[in-house]
Amino acid sequence: MLASGSTGNSSLVATGETRLLVDAGLSFKETARRLECAGESAERLDAILITHEHCDHIAGLARIAKRLKIPVYLTPLTAPSIDWNGYSPTLELFQAGTSFRIGDIEVDSFTIPHDAKDPVGFSFRSQGVKLAIVTDLGYVTDSVRVHLRGTDLLVLESNHDLDMLKVGPYPWAVKQRVMSRVGHLSNAVVSDFILEDLDPEVATLVLGHLSEHNNHPAIARLVAEQSLERRGLRTQLVVASQKNATEVFEFAKERAGSSRLLW
Repeated sequence: MLASGSTGNSSLVATGETRLLVDAGLSFKETARRLECAGESAERLDAILITHEHCDHIAGLARIAKRLKIPVYLTPLTAPSIDWNGYSPTLELFQAGTSFRIGDIEVDSFTIPHDAKDPVGFSFRSQGVKLAIVTDLGYVTDSVRVHLRGTDLLVLESNHDLDMLKVGPYPWAVKQRVMSRVGHLSNAVVSDFILEDLDPEVATLVLGHLSEHNNHPAIARLVAEQSLERRGLRTQLVVASQKNATEVFEFAKERAGSSRLLW
């Protein structure tokens, strides 16, 4: 996770052959800097995938796509909502709910409930490993639950603490939006998901998209830790940051006598 929060979101999903940037909410310069810190290079990216058109997910998109001249994958309803600043990128359009391949990575898209044109979450499979990224959703639908099964690494939104949101600085209309079924997940909803639906095979759970004003990393971590303990799970728990990239998460699985890696 290069960045996760209200002012910029971006992640790297990679195998030895393919490198994907998921969302482009940082400037090209900052994206390149954080990739370099992770031992990667922006020039090695193969494609950009976009979840939805809100500014914190596409602020650097036009510049990054133009600089690297790589394709952008997004839905037909999302594409017209983006200002490309006069640039005509190579667009790879897909319908929400469909699957497609980029290099040696199988990508599954799925609809999520959020107040955007056509928001999607993604899961990625390669060489026996599966990871999923799902943020910016008002509640966890049955469809989302299905798509999150069997993941080795799950990035899940834990946007706000409900009490902090209620007394926080946002106007009431914004608070209502955040709490709505097309808003964002609270720590409490994430707690319920862990208790009732988190696949016990998930090795790493990353809490993402924390609100700067209506949450605190220590609170989000504590709530999730308590639920993991109640389930008796030893899942690694990480809280993603807006200001810094997370560690690099590496996964290897043995198949037919060979070691396979997705990280």
